[in-house]
Amino acid sequence: MENKEQKTINEQEMHNCDCNKARDEKISELEILKQSIEEKEKQAQDYYDQILRLKADFENYRRRSEREKKDYLEWGKEKILLKQIGINDVLQQALKSAKSGNNVESIVLGLEMISKEFSKMLEEEDVEEIQCENFDPNTCEALDYAESEEEDGKILEVYQKGYKMNGKLVRAAKVKVAKNNKDKMDDEK
Repeated sequence: MENKEQKTINEQEMHNCDCNKARDEKISELEILKQSIEEKEKQAQDYYDQILRLKADFENYRRRSEREKKDYLEWGKEKILLKQIGINDVLQQALKSAKSGNNVESIVLGLEMISKEFSKMLEEEDVEEIQCENFDPNTCEALDYAESEEEDGKILEVYQKGYKMNGKLVRAAKVKVAKNNKDKMDDEK
């Protein structure tokens, strides 16, 4: 019987030993999981901090870009205004000359100087006049049609010049367009 009891005690010890091993393994797995969770939490916090820094950097970039854009616009206005002030100086001289003299030639000369200064300013800003010979709806606006011996679509008169800046239409030319009356004459015959 003692043998039997000894055997039972041994079995219990082995069972306890197996339980202790299983428990130790579970505790070890738990420790590994805790470490993994801590690492992931630290990684998540790092990502969150990076996102906050990126957000702040982007806000700073946006504010700086808006400020620079405003500065560039102001600088561009100033550049154009200085050129217009120069034209105004020439206009003032021409007006002074016109008031002091009765010479029509001096008035014409003054107006020519103003026109040249203004054309020079437009050229410096890459503004070019649209050359209109035939009607093009992309660059011209027809204000009037007139019967003519000219071919259809031929521009008879430019009421207001059109302009492009850097290849982009700024203002369409306002024109009178020919409407050929040959068709009417052929119909009458």
